Amino acid sequence: MNEFGDFANIDVDKLLREMDREVGRLDDFQRDIGKCVGRAEDENGFVTIEYGSDGVRELELHPKAMRLSSGELAELIKNVLREATQDFQERMYSLGNDAFGEADNPLRQMKDPEAALARIKQAGAVYDRAFEDVMKEFDKIRRRMNL
Repeated sequence: MNEFGDFANIDVDKLLREMDREVGRLDDFQRDIGKCVGRAEDENGFVTIEYGSDGVRELELHPKAMRLSSGELAELIKNVLREATQDFQERMYSLGNDAFGEADNPLRQMKDPEAALARIKQAGAVYDRAFEDVMKEFDKIRRRMNL
């Protein structure tokens, strides 16, 4: 079993239990994200918005909001919507931290898209090196077999 290195010593039962646990955490996370709602209200209580994964869930306008000009009301709605979506994103990020821990939170890219792009480029470079290594091995096999 030497040819398998450390793989020969894997505790398969433990591996399966860990995989089940991870799948369970992912299922819980997906369920919780579906229930996640961000909320915001302007300081006067004229506009209240609830925002979820499916977009705006609730939009309440206080009757006094109708006294604003259409431009003022539109601007107020946009600002409150921005705050509600930000609240939603922060709540989702927190759910990710709870489910996976901060280091493994799959939503970290929301906080730092430049770092996410750097990781994608790094993964691409690793893939390229692995592909080149595999192709070199295939070439060695081809030469050995006189193909």
